[in-house]
Order: sequence, then structure tokens, then C-alpha cells
Amino acid sequence: MSLTFDFVQPQPEPAADRLTLFADVILPLPLPKLYTYRVPFELNDQVVVGGRVIVQFGAKRTLSCIVAAVHEHPPKEYQAKYILEFIDDAPVVTQPQLKLFRWIAEYYLCTLGEVINAALPAALKLSSESRVQLHPAFEAETNPYPLSEQEQKVVDALSTGEEGKSMTFTEVGELLGIASFHKYIKSLMQKDVVFLFEHLQDKYSPKVLKKVRLAHQYISEAAIEQLFAQLASKSKQLDVVMRYLQRVPVYQNEHANHKGLEKAALTSAPHLSPSAVNTLIKNGVLEQFDQIVSRFPLDEDDAEAKIHFTLSEAQQTARQDIMRQFQDKDIVLLHGVTGAGKTEIYIDLIKQALDGGGQVLYLLPEIALTAQIVTRLMRVFGSRLGVYHSKFSDNERVEVWNGVLSGRFQVVVGVRSAIFLPFDNLALTIVDEEHESSYKQYDPAPRYNAREVALMMANFQGSKTLLGSATPAVETYYQTRTGRYGLVELTKRFGEAGLPEIELVDTRKSREQKTMLNHFTPELMAEMERKLALQEQIILFQNRRGYAPFINCLDCGWIPKCQSCAVSLSYHKHSHELRCHYCGYHERMVAQCPACGSRNVKTVGFGTEKLEDDLKVMLPAANVQRMDLDTTRAKNAYQQIISEFEKQNTNILVGTQMVTKGLDFANVSLVGIINADSIIHYPDFRAHERAFQMFVQVSGRAGRKGKKGKVIIQTGDPEQVIFDKVIRNDYLEFYEYEILQRREHGYPPFMRIIRLTVKHMDVSVGERAALQLTQELVDRLGREAVLGPEAPYIFRIRNFYLQEITIKLSREHTVLRAAKADVLAAIDLLRDQKEFKQVRFAVDVDPM
Repeated sequence: MSLTFDFVQPQPEPAADRLTLFADVILPLPLPKLYTYRVPFELNDQVVVGGRVIVQFGAKRTLSCIVAAVHEHPPKEYQAKYILEFIDDAPVVTQPQLKLFRWIAEYYLCTLGEVINAALPAALKLSSESRVQLHPAFEAETNPYPLSEQEQKVVDALSTGEEGKSMTFTEVGELLGIASFHKYIKSLMQKDVVFLFEHLQDKYSPKVLKKVRLAHQYISEAAIEQLFAQLASKSKQLDVVMRYLQRVPVYQNEHANHKGLEKAALTSAPHLSPSAVNTLIKNGVLEQFDQIVSRFPLDEDDAEAKIHFTLSEAQQTARQDIMRQFQDKDIVLLHGVTGAGKTEIYIDLIKQALDGGGQVLYLLPEIALTAQIVTRLMRVFGSRLGVYHSKFSDNERVEVWNGVLSGRFQVVVGVRSAIFLPFDNLALTIVDEEHESSYKQYDPAPRYNAREVALMMANFQGSKTLLGSATPAVETYYQTRTGRYGLVELTKRFGEAGLPEIELVDTRKSREQKTMLNHFTPELMAEMERKLALQEQIILFQNRRGYAPFINCLDCGWIPKCQSCAVSLSYHKHSHELRCHYCGYHERMVAQCPACGSRNVKTVGFGTEKLEDDLKVMLPAANVQRMDLDTTRAKNAYQQIISEFEKQNTNILVGTQMVTKGLDFANVSLVGIINADSIIHYPDFRAHERAFQMFVQVSGRAGRKGKKGKVIIQTGDPEQVIFDKVIRNDYLEFYEYEILQRREHGYPPFMRIIRLTVKHMDVSVGERAALQLTQELVDRLGREAVLGPEAPYIFRIRNFYLQEITIKLSREHTVLRAAKADVLAAIDLLRDQKEFKQVRFAVDVDPM
């Protein structure tokens, strides 16, 4: 949809007896309040809460926004402008969504505009930019005003080409080659040579198939015989008609001809001429038409239960226990060891929810998981299943959004952004791998945790929620101990598979004895060779991507740093680049040190790319594949890598934490954790929890379907307490140890945490702002509640210097709500000061 209009659109005043309506709208901007617009009288019947409208905001901005409320009360602080255009005649955002969005804004201390920006697919948000076009009354010959050289350039550009040509402000600036071009546009406007307008383009475009069908006059046998006679000397056109009749049973089913055939089936077919197809269309033998089709086509032959499975006795018991606990609890944790068969229980529960007429949301932490699980779910639920994640195109995401609105998709499997979909009849919400930090949104606002938002959405809609994990978050397990959540446990793996054998290997000894083979201990290397000989597969986990964390001149000590961030540049061998993993800055790899000129420049440390490179040399017969952020940027890259591994075309899969997720590979018998120490020794109160979860999860990839797997953990500190708990797979003992530490030091689940980050390009301004903000917070909340400010470990990102303030608060709802109001008030106080106008404040509630 394309909408064009002038900036000023005078509206007739309504008669005194007419009802005057106003609409509060959510603008896609970080504004603390809703803005009110006047509804044109003739459109009173069209305005709908949850629908999109176009409004003018400020002098030159035209935006699409969501109607949040309709009423008869004009704003007192300003004169309401008119809504310019209505986009939807039905809501694209439901009332339950609006309620949830308000809760997100309030809880995570952000604005509704920021929530809408995160929630709506980009294709549902209209974009605009001021454009310049020749005035319809302008004639060069009769123009009374002289034009400067720059003005004439603009006029010539707008006069060239098609009628009605327009240019954006950016294009005018590029044409004139100067930064201060606006004065020429203003002058041309005053001379009535050009006018400005806003051009809004609805980004969503349906998928359209070009199809052809036989013209109606040719569908009788006599007519077709006459056509054959006419085309007797035109063999290429005759071949096209014959091919069409072979593919479309015209005489047996006239409706089949109405549906037609994809044009590409004729133009791309071997031995057929595309020009012959176009000639037949031109001569009226074939009719060409467009058909809007879904990007998720319905498979009419798709029987609902293409796969059949029977729950084991343990799974049946767990399922019955879940349903029993759902009778008096809304949230249940399914704590099952890796490989226990949680997915089969999920599928059974989803079937029951659908039979009751409800909707189901199935959340996963990573796109990597969706590829494998979606295949299984599709075989059960067919066309009722929608998939939603960030690798989808804008148009695909809109189709899922609309599919949920229309009721076409009753089950949606997706990553964290799926919690924004327009559900209005949720019966069941499943949060798989609920402990995962991937559910947390870090930047930009809203910095929400999809697990917590899903729980609140389920609460609003009266839905039951099932949380699943082999290594639950400490906060989640604590809720089962207090009785707020139900708890169901699966302690054995599905089928005959047993838990893997875990072996610790001391890298210090191997280095002292000089037996390390690159970054592999002899024990891990020997085990890999043995598994490859048995034609079994291997997963290697290294929590760092790239070839090397940094490079170093061995003569003068020079290390290349990012120009915008306080980090060293990582070396990526494949692209031969030094790259910043925070801002994306990159430069070519150097052959000699720019500081001293030495060529003695070496890589230090190792990442997944280096491991992949070494393995290809050390084990040349093995097919090695890497799965990390660098190899999975393309839309279907995850699926391709996983598919190759499932087909056993890949022998060794090297990856970052992506490989630790709930992937299920039947032939994996060995998992290697290359550098366990880098995960344990991290300055964060959740470091041990994350390490335990990661080690257990990646260990769970080894050994399925009757095969007992093996896990080798390489560490320089095998006496670490956490390893004993991992080897015994003793989550309960880990939890008891961890919860005591949290209670003693005042961390979640006993306290709530809010982290404030103060950012400015001038380090001294940022420090002063952080100190003053800290004092304001201390005055409101007390010194014991406010920690900091202090510079984080990485103190500069994208040229902004950072200072962090941590606030610890009681979990009581009233205390938390009042404290959040104090935080916002303190930030507003600083924003009002001229010195701190350019300071940025990021608020992270419940940081991970």
C-alpha cells in the first residue's frame, strides 16, 4: 500500500451535534506518554483499538502507530491534530496484547513505543521520508522567479524521467554534493517550484504467483482441435499448449483450468520456449493472472499424525503428574535429565490443548533448536503449526502474525520474539530449556526475559505454563521449593540410553609433559580417533568463536585494539580479518607490527575456527563442520549444518554454546569440552550456575538410543567443586550449594536486581553523571540498596564510556514498584540538566 499526501490537510469542523472522537496512539518512539489525535468525523466508524493509523508527529515526521484507546476527551496540553489515514479496518494488535505490552513497559522500565517497536514485525511498521516533487502548476517557460545553479540542478533532475518523479532529501543532498542543501529546497518551495510530501510504503507484500490458464473459448474439444490446426506450423507454441494440457486436466475438470498452472512451469521447462508462452498470452490463447499464495502452503495430503509414538511408562507417569498439578497450580516445572524424552510429553500435551480448542505457544531459546524440533512437530500438527523467529523474512513473519490472528496457526513454535504474537485464547505455554540466557533481550529496550513475559501472558489469559529443563534456573527451582510452582521429575533417559561417562583431563600436566597436540590432550585425541574408526560422531565445544582472541607482537608487545571499544580485535582466518565482536569494526590482518615493524606477530589463544582448522590437518579423513555465529548468519544455515550432521555427512561438529542446546543426534558418542576454565572463572554471581548448566547440557549430547556416550572435559583445575557435581549429574546438590551462596550475599531469588548503565562519549561527563545519579538513588533508596558506580570490565563500547550502578531490592511487590518509580524520577532529574542532555541511560531489570 502506498499513501501520498501533503503535510497540511485542513479538516472541516464537525457540526455541533456530531460526535467528536479522539484516539490515544502508541507512537514507535521512546515517549513516556501516549499522544492524542482527533478522529475525522467521516472516519468515526472506522477507528478500531489495535488498528494502525498514520499521523503527523512534529513538523515533518509522518508515522504509523497503534490505536490504544478511543474516547471523547481532547488533550488539555495541546491542540490535537487529525489522524491522516486509517490503515486497518480490524485490529492487528489484540486487547490481550495491549494489556501485556503495558505490563512489559511498566515492569522493565521502558516506554510503550519501545515495546511496540520490538513486538511488531518490521513489515507492519510503515516507514517514511520527506520527498521533493515538482509542483503541478510549475512551468519552466512561465516561471517568474530566477533559479540559482543549484536550484536548476534539482529541477532538471525532477524533470528527467517519468512524470511525477520524486526525490528524497538524501538524494537531493547527494545530487548537489553539499551538506547544507535544505536552503535550496526551502527556496524552491517559496517559488512554488516544488512541494514536499510524505511517501509511506506498507512494507508487507503478499507472495504472488504468476499463473496462466487456457482461455475460456478453447476449453471445448472442438475449439481445441481448431487451435491445434491453427498452430500446426508453429511447433513451439503447439508444444506449450500440449504441455499445459498434459499438466491440467481441462476436459475432466473445468475447475482445474480455472486454477491454472504456474507460468514458471512452462517458461522454465526444458525444450519449451518462454517467448512462445508470451506469444500465446498476447494472442489470447492463454490468460495470465496473479494469485496471492501463502508462504506457508497448506499440504492437503498432510494427515494429522504422520508420526506415531507411545509414551514410555515414565513419560506417562510424568504426563499424568503434570495434569494433576495443573489442577491447582498454573505453572509446573518438568525437571528431566538430558535425553529423558521431554519433547514427546510436550507433543502429547499440545494435542490435548488443541482438542480443547485452545492455542499453544512453544518457546525455544535458539533458532538452532527450531530446525530439528519443527520437523518433528510438522509431522504431527501439519498446517496448524506456525514457526516464528528472526531468520524469517519480514513478509514471512507477517504471515505468521496474521495466521495467529485468523486462527490458522493454533500452535506456534518460536524463539523469544514469539511472545509478542497476537494470541487471545492460550491454553498452554511451553518454555523449553527455561534456564537459557538466550531468552533475555539485552539491547535495545525493552530488556525483557521471554520466560517471565510468557508467564505473565499465560496469567493474563488463564493459560497453564510448563517449564522444561535438565538444569533449571536457580530462581525457578526455588519457586518449586516454596510451593508456588509444581515439580515433576524424570530421572532416567528415554529407552535404553544411560547417562554418559564423564572424564576430567588435566591440561596442566599435558603441557608440563609437552604432550598437548595443539589444543587437544592426548586422551581426547586418542578417543576421537577411536570413535571415528567406529564411524561414530563427535561434538567439540569451545565457548569462543573466531580463529584467535587476539594477535600479539612478540618483540614490542603490541596488540591491535578496536577503535570504538575497549577490547582487542579477534583474528578470523577465513576472512583474513581482525574483527571486534562488540561493534563489528574490522580491518585486514597485518603481516608486520605497525608499532616496531617486526614480523614476529603471532596469534594468541584459540577459538572455534582455529579448532576446525587444526582438526582438518590432524584428522584429514574426517569431515569437520563448525557451528557458531560466523557460520550461521544466513537464513537456513542452522538447518543445513544440522541436516548434514544428522545425515552423518559430518563426523566432527565444532561449535560455541549453540551445540550445547537440546539437539538430539543418535550417533554422537563423544563430546569434548575444550577449555572449561574460561566458563567457570567469570566475574558474575551466576558464573557457576552457567558453567554447571553448560557442562551438563553439552554432556547430554553424548549417547542416545542404547549407546553410552563419553564426555571429556579439559581443565587446568580439576579440583574445582563444580566438576564433582557435573560428573555425578547431581543438580540437587548443586542447587543446595548455590542457594546458600545467594542467600548469604543477597542475590536472586532473595533480592531483585536492577542494573543502570550510564553512557557518554566523554569519560569525565559519564563519570559525573553516574556519581550524581548514584547519590540521587541513595537519597531515595538508601546506601545499602545501591552499589557503584563502577566501570565494567569492558568499559567502552561503540565509542561510549560506560559506568554501571547496581540496585538490590526486596522482592515485595509494593517495594519494587515504588523503587522503580524512584529510579525513573532520578534519571529524569539528570536528563533535565544541560550538562547531561547527551548522556544515555540503559535500565536493565533482572539482568542475566
